[in-house]
Amino acid sequence: MRVVKERIGVIGAGIVGLAVARELARTRDAEVTVLDKENRVGAHQTGHNSGVVHAGIYYQPGSLKARLCREGVALLRAYCAEHRLPYEEVGKLVVASSAAERGALKGLAERARANGVPDIAELDALGLREVEPHAVGVAAVHSPHTAIADFPAVARRLALDIADLGGSVRLAHPVRALRETVSGVDVLAGRRRFTFDRVVACAGLGTDAVATMAGHPGEVRIVPFRGEYYSLAGSAKDLVRGMIYPVPDPRYPFLGVHLTRHIDGEVLVGPNAVLALAYEGYRWRDVRDLPRIARWAGARRMALKHWRTGLKEVYGSLVKGSFLAAARRYVPELTSADLVRSHGGVRAQAVARDGSLVDDFVVDVHGRVVLVRNAPSPAATSSLAIARHVAGIVPALSR
Repeated sequence: MRVVKERIGVIGAGIVGLAVARELARTRDAEVTVLDKENRVGAHQTGHNSGVVHAGIYYQPGSLKARLCREGVALLRAYCAEHRLPYEEVGKLVVASSAAERGALKGLAERARANGVPDIAELDALGLREVEPHAVGVAAVHSPHTAIADFPAVARRLALDIADLGGSVRLAHPVRALRETVSGVDVLAGRRRFTFDRVVACAGLGTDAVATMAGHPGEVRIVPFRGEYYSLAGSAKDLVRGMIYPVPDPRYPFLGVHLTRHIDGEVLVGPNAVLALAYEGYRWRDVRDLPRIARWAGARRMALKHWRTGLKEVYGSLVKGSFLAAARRYVPELTSADLVRSHGGVRAQAVARDGSLVDDFVVDVHGRVVLVRNAPSPAATSSLAIARHVAGIVPALSR
């Protein structure tokens, strides 16, 4: 008797979608097909970030982010070692620039330890300069095992794994329609019609569009935030050994402008967090989705609640001196000539109807459709652990 394999479609060829597809193909012996509208994997959030492998310092103990980040670090480190992909523990300093930030810094250290982050150290002004000789501050938390990796390279390797497991990654296949039936899920992608037993949507910036097609628009929606970077030019790169971060504002899931050594040797300064006017709004002139974003009551309430911070971020985007001032707060030797405009990215951030920014990962199951609603940073770090989590909640096929 011929065994009929479970057919699973995964929408989105970012690092999370690819990790989920690999895990399902590996553990469920399923026939997995990944669909993506772009002509390469990792085209958006995966390919437009700073490459940091987060250790788990910031996240609420007991949350999905905290658990999956710590699990994800271990899995990612092992995966990179297995496939000889770049992975380097350069360490991170979270720096208090004034005495007023000491309390929040102490809270971060306690949270990191509660999350099981290894070898967390609390440093004074002299101690932090032993780690980063050109940095200044009144105190710091040091996470020596925070690492950097090449997430696009990880995504490409995951795509190869999927093919080796008998699956396929179909690029240039934009999903145009999705309909759940009694026996499966019909998906129109590109010019082809696919029928799956289950569909998992890991669509990132396209999450709302896919959820709406599936008939489950939900109580949280994606609001895009553009993060812009500068890079350090010439010998200024030598002023930063690893990563230098500010104490974050607890009201927001963004970490503030920081300095990060990249896997290619560049040192990035950023990102900010500017409300984007398009889901793939990498430039100011990208405004095509503004009406759709503004229709969401949560987006309007968020804007009313945080308009002062929003104006500050816009100013920082337009005025280089604002970026420089943020960087000089921690590395005062930097000059304007040291900062060169670099790439930017767009973060898919879920916002609830009341205007609050959703902090944790969110995954919903609706019959045969699983929707990854919110997977911002540290999703790349956590990708292999998110994949295990999602695979564990995807309903098994019963015939």
